[in-house]
Amino acid sequence: MSKTIRIGTRDSKLAMWQAKIIQQILEDLGHKTILVPVKSAGDLNLDKPIYELGITGVFTRTLDIAMLNNDIDIAVHSLKDVPTLLPKGIVQAAVIKRGNVRDTLVFKNNEEFLSQRDAIIATGSLRRRAQWLSRYPTHTLVGLRGNVNTRLRKLEDSTDWNGAIFAAAGIGRLDIRPEDAVNLDWMVPAPAQGAIMVTALEEDEEIRAICAEINHEETEICTSIERKFLNLLEGGCTAPIGALAYIKDEKIFFQGVLLSTDGSKKIDVIREVNLEDKDEVAQWCADYIIERGGKRLMDNIKRAEKQTNIYSTKALTEGQLQLINDDVIVESSDFIQIKLNRIPKHLLTSEINNVIITSKNTVEALITNFSTDQLKFKNIYCVGRRTKKLIENRIGKVAHSERNAKRLAEYLVDHMDGTEVTYFCSDLRLDDLPTILEKNNITVSEIEAYQTAYASKKINDKTEGVMFYSPSTVQSYVLENKTNQIAFCIGETTATEAKKHFKDIRVAKVPTVESVIELVNEHYI
Repeated sequence: MSKTIRIGTRDSKLAMWQAKIIQQILEDLGHKTILVPVKSAGDLNLDKPIYELGITGVFTRTLDIAMLNNDIDIAVHSLKDVPTLLPKGIVQAAVIKRGNVRDTLVFKNNEEFLSQRDAIIATGSLRRRAQWLSRYPTHTLVGLRGNVNTRLRKLEDSTDWNGAIFAAAGIGRLDIRPEDAVNLDWMVPAPAQGAIMVTALEEDEEIRAICAEINHEETEICTSIERKFLNLLEGGCTAPIGALAYIKDEKIFFQGVLLSTDGSKKIDVIREVNLEDKDEVAQWCADYIIERGGKRLMDNIKRAEKQTNIYSTKALTEGQLQLINDDVIVESSDFIQIKLNRIPKHLLTSEINNVIITSKNTVEALITNFSTDQLKFKNIYCVGRRTKKLIENRIGKVAHSERNAKRLAEYLVDHMDGTEVTYFCSDLRLDDLPTILEKNNITVSEIEAYQTAYASKKINDKTEGVMFYSPSTVQSYVLENKTNQIAFCIGETTATEAKKHFKDIRVAKVPTVESVIELVNEHYI
């Protein structure tokens, strides 16, 4: 192949390690490659809504979108994180030889706690939690999120945890496995745990043929059985399911398990068949589980009461809701109500040289009050990618845009032509833009384009996090609610306001609703 193969990957340490392994294998076969760390989902555009394409995996979504956009040729994933149904147009192109399939216990001091009644174990996995409680029902399980390094650090920093559970493959690949860590041979791993998968576009026959060169058939057979078993049982419900298949002496050995979330109920299956009968293993084992109470157990899990753990201070669209991780239960409503003002026509009687627009609400106010011909702005400066797109579609070309108001002000100080600017804003203006400009001898004429009214409502005190999109949404929220949650903020200006009330502040990579959603998803990984 003459062209360079673009290898898409997330930018975590483990994801990059896995992508480099694929890169090395391909280059050893004589192919040219380049790694492409993919940006957040909010920066990637699609012609169709994500839910129409079947894109669901929180770990794989950004790479799926990049591939459908033809920004990458292949994508590298941990196979256990990939949904059993791939998006339309994307196929599994290869899996390489599997690594360590086991779960591993990392403990702080010694293993004596295993024989004690009371102990505290950390894990973010529903499957690991249920199996641990099934074996050690008196122990306490606590949540553990974040990348591998973060989770190890949390264990080290904890004062009361006895240990935490990790995938052996992950800590092994990063060479950070503690010497005394113990593989849990009794714990049935996640389907396809330890396997690295490559996806490609179904229509790209050349890339698929190259990927076929690196495919490890035995790993492909075993992980396909495990994933089919998961798909047949899960039925769209997240449940504690483990599966492991391996080949020995031309036979397939399979072990599967389904548990209740608290580990009190457990249904398992073991099956041994000749290799030639591999296609029937998953169906037989899934049916075995279902017939012995698995359906009732799955139904109970589906009906289990779900507690809202995230609240959005902006009503989310159906497409935006489809982006949210299945583990996240979200509610949303508008905490701010917007009323567009009537802007006197005499304010726009002549062409205005320099105009600042910092929100889509301002654009709506302008096009409601005036025709395009009346909006004679020589230079338009704005905040936000979507605001820029709306301005250029409805009003005219944008001279320059920035991610937030502060950065725009700093740009204007150095680059704006002239010493006067007209700023179309809200009655509630919390940014520093006018102050920065006026300190640098730039005259700012403010025109109130719309009014912002608080529409706060009381939310459940058990909510774990709140999504904020402007300083005014923060101000509205605190009128009725406590501030002991995580504040997921769309940008630095919003975060500055949130810091007055919240202790835990997270800021999105780009100022879009989708990027705030991705921030929430990352917290629940």
